[in-house]
Amino acid sequence: MIARASLASLVLLAAAAPVIAQQSGPSAVSSGSSDIQEWQVPWGARTRPRDPFVDSQGKVWFVGQAGHYIGRLDPATGDFQKWDLEPGAGPHNVIVAPNGAVWFSGNLVGYIGRLDPATGAITKYMMPDSSIRDPHTMVFDRAGSIRFSAQQANVIGHLNVTTGAVRVVRVERTRSRPYGIMMDAQDRPWIVLFGTNRIATVDPATFALREYDLPRPEIRPRRIAITSDGAIWYGDYATGYLGRLDPAIGSVEEWPLPGGRTSRPYAIMQDNQDRIWVFETGAQPNTLVGFDSRSRQFLPPRAIPSGGGTIRHVHFDPATRAIWFGADVGTIGRAPVPPPAAVP
Repeated sequence: MIARASLASLVLLAAAAPVIAQQSGPSAVSSGSSDIQEWQVPWGARTRPRDPFVDSQGKVWFVGQAGHYIGRLDPATGDFQKWDLEPGAGPHNVIVAPNGAVWFSGNLVGYIGRLDPATGAITKYMMPDSSIRDPHTMVFDRAGSIRFSAQQANVIGHLNVTTGAVRVVRVERTRSRPYGIMMDAQDRPWIVLFGTNRIATVDPATFALREYDLPRPEIRPRRIAITSDGAIWYGDYATGYLGRLDPAIGSVEEWPLPGGRTSRPYAIMQDNQDRIWVFETGAQPNTLVGFDSRSRQFLPPRAIPSGGGTIRHVHFDPATRAIWFGADVGTIGRAPVPPPAAVP
């Protein structure tokens, strides 16, 4: 079933000015020889900083899900800035357009917002009806519009950023829980259905939904990565596997993660060498595990210096060849990935 809605937006012209905090560079959150750096967010660990996104100037944007703000880190100076949202907004995800517009999902209040960092003005794009209160994770398509998931509402959506129109596809199986979402090279969104053992895609033109079954009923995919060969990679949060779906033939391969059945793979991302990077969150400290998708070999795990708490979503920045993450312990982190020659 497809629902359509016209633009319902509100511009908040009296947005608060950004709060600026300064640090003298990466904060030392633990000892050791790890090449992973973390910056302590100055507004408290309990604000849950998450979902970093690197803009064209190298600044790192993130949201404070429990603190109801949008933040920005300048890695060169350690300076932070904060834009406060209304109480209870529950921002879940942030992405930045090439024109500098900052988009965030109001996960508790049923809208996708656009922040103008220069003025602090926020435009709200409301969901089509009150049953869709939880826009979750967002990605840009080639047109610059936004594809998104809404976990509890059980829908996959599209926001036309030019017209403001929102269109959603409802997943027929109840409690499918659309979660992680990414775009492939054909401009198709792929979505994991966290409440099932399925991965879905939506035709970008017709909005037809197609679902792929994964081989074990207990599999629970949470986030995905997509390599240049079109393969869809997932972490099985329930039983600790890394999986690969070949959509062309529907085949699935799986590898047990180094952390075993309780590794709880959560955040996952591919780099520009088709290596998969997975954060195991089932133990403290969380560990970052690499997997070479061509040689089918795991790379040595690296512990997160702060422990990590739970690392939920990450961003790969090809300019600095680094994975950026937000941790529930109140840090924004950078994990460099090795150059191709360093991979066995």
